[in-house]
Amino acid sequence: MAKQVKAAAQPQEEKPTRVAAASPDVELKPTSKNSAELVSSLIEQESIVRITTEEDLTNLMTKMRKAQAKFATFTQEQVDKIFFAAAMAADNARIPLAQVAVAETGMGLVEDKVIKNHFAAEYIYNAYRRTKTCGVIFEDKSYGMKHIAEPIGIVAAVIPTTNPTSTAIFKSLLCIKTRNAIIISPHPRARKATLAAARVVRKAAEAAGLPQDILVCIDTPSIELTNLLMQKADIILATGGPGMVKAAYSSGKPALGVGPGNNPAIIDDSADIKLSVNSIIHSKVFDYGTICASENSVIVVDSVYDQVKDEFARRGCYFLQGDDIAKVGNTVIKNGNINAAIVGKPAPYIAKMADVTVPERTKILMAEVTSVEPEEPWSHEKLSPVLAFYRAKDFNTAVSMAERLIAEGGYGHTASLFINTNEHEKLEKYENAMKTCRVLINTPAAQGGIGDIYNFMLTPSLTLGCGAWGGNSVCGNVGVMNLLNIKQVAQRRENMLWLQTPDKVYFKKGCMPEALKELKYKLNKKRVFIITDQFLYKSGFTKPIESTLDELGIVHSCFWNVEPDPSLQSAEEGLQQLRAFEPDTIMAIGGGSAMDCGKIIWFLYENPEESFANMAADFMDIRKRVYEFPQMGKKAYFVAIPTSSGTGSEVSPYAIITDKTTGVKWPIADYELMPDMAIVDTDNMMTQPRGLTSASGADAMTHCLESYVSTLASDYTEPLSLKGFKLIIDYLPTAYNEPNNVEARDHMANASCIAGLAFSNAFLGLVHSMAHKLGAFHHIPHGWANGLLLCRVMRYNAAEKPTRMGTFPQYAYPHAKERYCEMARYIGITGANDDEVFEKLIEKVQSTLDTVGVKRTIAEYNVDEKYFLDTLDEMAEQAFNDQCTVSNPRYPLIEEIKNIYLDAYYGRTPSFYEE
Repeated sequence: MAKQVKAAAQPQEEKPTRVAAASPDVELKPTSKNSAELVSSLIEQESIVRITTEEDLTNLMTKMRKAQAKFATFTQEQVDKIFFAAAMAADNARIPLAQVAVAETGMGLVEDKVIKNHFAAEYIYNAYRRTKTCGVIFEDKSYGMKHIAEPIGIVAAVIPTTNPTSTAIFKSLLCIKTRNAIIISPHPRARKATLAAARVVRKAAEAAGLPQDILVCIDTPSIELTNLLMQKADIILATGGPGMVKAAYSSGKPALGVGPGNNPAIIDDSADIKLSVNSIIHSKVFDYGTICASENSVIVVDSVYDQVKDEFARRGCYFLQGDDIAKVGNTVIKNGNINAAIVGKPAPYIAKMADVTVPERTKILMAEVTSVEPEEPWSHEKLSPVLAFYRAKDFNTAVSMAERLIAEGGYGHTASLFINTNEHEKLEKYENAMKTCRVLINTPAAQGGIGDIYNFMLTPSLTLGCGAWGGNSVCGNVGVMNLLNIKQVAQRRENMLWLQTPDKVYFKKGCMPEALKELKYKLNKKRVFIITDQFLYKSGFTKPIESTLDELGIVHSCFWNVEPDPSLQSAEEGLQQLRAFEPDTIMAIGGGSAMDCGKIIWFLYENPEESFANMAADFMDIRKRVYEFPQMGKKAYFVAIPTSSGTGSEVSPYAIITDKTTGVKWPIADYELMPDMAIVDTDNMMTQPRGLTSASGADAMTHCLESYVSTLASDYTEPLSLKGFKLIIDYLPTAYNEPNNVEARDHMANASCIAGLAFSNAFLGLVHSMAHKLGAFHHIPHGWANGLLLCRVMRYNAAEKPTRMGTFPQYAYPHAKERYCEMARYIGITGANDDEVFEKLIEKVQSTLDTVGVKRTIAEYNVDEKYFLDTLDEMAEQAFNDQCTVSNPRYPLIEEIKNIYLDAYYGRTPSFYEE
């Protein structure tokens, strides 16, 4: 035997005294013959579906799912035809449906319910008549993105007694537009009205092509049956009291429910008083207050309090006095809840219930009260033409009172403010203070909150979500998009790449004096601040530059305390000197240390308010970094003049700086740090000592190899990597062994700059990440640290079965070995296959490094074994977190980095490079 589900008992209500708010027992008098005939047909006892057991509901939903599967195949054209027919039918029946609703529930006013029905049909149709809800609703082929709309399935639609026809129309139209099936569960005290509305929509929709069993209305509603329905449906569209909404959210199914409203309306002293008062009256008398967005309290700033009160009284509102305030308050609110008997009743009716005498044509019952606490009945939501009236000494006090009233039961719903909209500070304060999903300005809240009447961008809806504030899943007015599953079809795309360079790059032996003339004659620079190291300054290396500046009439000053391993502390010292000088040009002269320190000083000079910690933040994609570098060049032009052939810093966006207090070496990168001018004059590099030639050459070689296999390598950077690598292989040994060989020095100067341009746009990899930490922890010169790690990391990257590969759309699959072999063949290496070519490349790179004195192990640089092992874990983690790691072709695991360090320390043969 099927389990019986009990029907909910209908609560008893007192009969109203006015026909406008007639009870079910009052004879309905239609306004015309046609209306009478339609009313008769609408309230006939024929039900759409009779359900009394769980088995009934299960069988019904089986049929509905079959019908909905068919409906889900309909085209947009088919759906829109049905949508139009249903909306037109509901619109045409708006008057008799309103009459049925008032006759059955005893709530509200027929004429106002007509407006609600009209709104539910006309405004909803108009809002979505051109909205795509079937199939592909959005496509951007260039970005490879497509949105496909699909229905959710079966919607359980719970309908309130306050709006039994308009809400049924609204929800039915939403479901038709989105190809969902809908089971309507009426409120027991509004069963006939809701059935009538559903029948009107269903009949017209099916005549236009809607499959049967899509739009169903239960004619025997009960709490148990409604709860069961909510458990079995795919989504719940719930409108009703807090208990029902809580049940919807407890059903285990997605729910679009709404919370209670307790809208406080502030009238500021800048407001148009007539507009404000009459807007509130217009809202509050509408359908006798049954729209939950309507105002429940009016808070008036003291200076206009009397004027506002007089306007309310003049327009037919009645201010209760003495004991009458408590009588009405305790009639409207009983035991902290709204008395159902007063909901949607006219003001005189409510007064009579409270044994209070008021004028027959009273529009709203009002009471001057002071407390905004829950103990005050007038502070609650009332769903009737009853308003609390508060005096606030100023606007800030009014806002505080409104906040408390919202907290009393209106979180998330609606708040109102009447104000001169030029009062921007007050508006902002109110907007920020109100924890509601609708903040209405100078608007009748009942009509304004439902959208599209007083603001055309507020979604029209009869289900007003209250967000997390009100315990709801939706914040805002519910619409068709809430009833769709949107599939996002995303095709793989390669995003825009780039090639960024300094504005000017001058190169060739002897070019510097001529290039410096640009500062005077083309750029009109007058004050140059030189940044260099002690050795270059004390050896007179800067004198030719200073002499040229003197000849040009350019004033200059010099900071020469840059350390070999540039520190943040050194940069801050130089910054103080620079600020006192206030230059329009900063000129960094030296190796990577001077140029990197100069970039940091430049940045801090231009942006004293910026945080160094933010500047040092890492990124996955330089275009999407969390910290956005401010535009540089507002105060000073940056010129970089290298004196070594290795770092490429003169054309790069990188700056390597060490914080001596923490020992952390920060590789900072952003194109705002790229110099404006680079002067690559071989004359400045002729006196490089052999050790610097060796270290800088190893650094430049690493730049070429890493940039070529980087995940960001492109057709624009690859030729630079190849040419730079070939120049280094051909000329580094000569430059090292024959320091005065101009040809070798010239080619190495170019190779270094070319490599800088390559890695500035393709970025680097794990060799640099690990070398940075060897420098920071064990003070191995950067170029040599790169050299001792280079071949080991090349083998690591070239693995056919890497544990992970780098992540970037341009990097399709692991192919580092192929890339290395391309470089090998470019410099003339041949072999039977890639394996042979790769091994020969490793031999060539290693022999070149050996030739220029780069040691093969960490231990050979006198790094204490115990200290190395003590710092190993921290080095490996910091190397993993280094900015250069992001673009490595093989994404490293921290344990793998540790093993590379250990192999490099002990000189052992790696054994873990394949998975």
